[in-house]
Amino acid sequence: MSVSSGTKTESGVGETVRVVIHALLIALVIRTFLFQPFNIPSGSMKATLLVGDYLFVSKYSYGYSHYSIPFSPPLFSGRVFGSEPNRGDVLVFRLPKDNTTDYIKRVIGLPGDHIQMKEGLLYINDTPVQRERLPDFVGEDPCGSDATARVKQWQETLPNGVTYKTLDCVDNGFYDNTNVYTVPPGHFFMMGDNRDNSTDSRVLSAVGYVPFENLVGRAQMIFFSIAEGEHAWQIWRWPAAVRWNRIFSIVR
Repeated sequence: MSVSSGTKTESGVGETVRVVIHALLIALVIRTFLFQPFNIPSGSMKATLLVGDYLFVSKYSYGYSHYSIPFSPPLFSGRVFGSEPNRGDVLVFRLPKDNTTDYIKRVIGLPGDHIQMKEGLLYINDTPVQRERLPDFVGEDPCGSDATARVKQWQETLPNGVTYKTLDCVDNGFYDNTNVYTVPPGHFFMMGDNRDNSTDSRVLSAVGYVPFENLVGRAQMIFFSIAEGEHAWQIWRWPAAVRWNRIFSIVR
């Protein structure tokens, strides 16, 4: 009996190990080639994305670079099955100045574009982007540390018809008036929707133009969202802390 029991135990352990290995391999394939989860730690994309949003990023949208692989080993350069993003896409990219840090912003400028901010208004190739004033954003403070705030909100429409909301914390902010940025070949110009509280391609010393190779994937869907300052592991606080209306919403 003891020999038979030991054999069954060894068989059960072996089967468990195989199942765990298979599960890890499947997870690795999904993360590398299909979807990778990210969470939003800052307010640079408010009101499109809020601190505490958890979202899926599609890895296949723009093809694959070595940044698609866990730990980003430099196995090859460039992209495989590459497809350029569209203006207005919200995407995750690896910071050019620090290739260990992921940023999420919106694509504003394509290769060859001329981008400029004048008195808070975005210009693309010398043409002002159409924008419409919306009711003020009221909620978790996008500009500072207050619990809630009321902030100017606009709807911008890009030349290809993509529309989205932007926030304007202060008039004539630091990057509301800029020189002309000319996007180099093979690069993209990224901006946060929270215009006065976003370190993006307007800050050449910190972000600058983003190489095609640095794109990680496109933000697709919010699968979980919890209020700023709350912790996802505190399940007992979920009834009040979870933003139920944001779960399974599409990122636009």
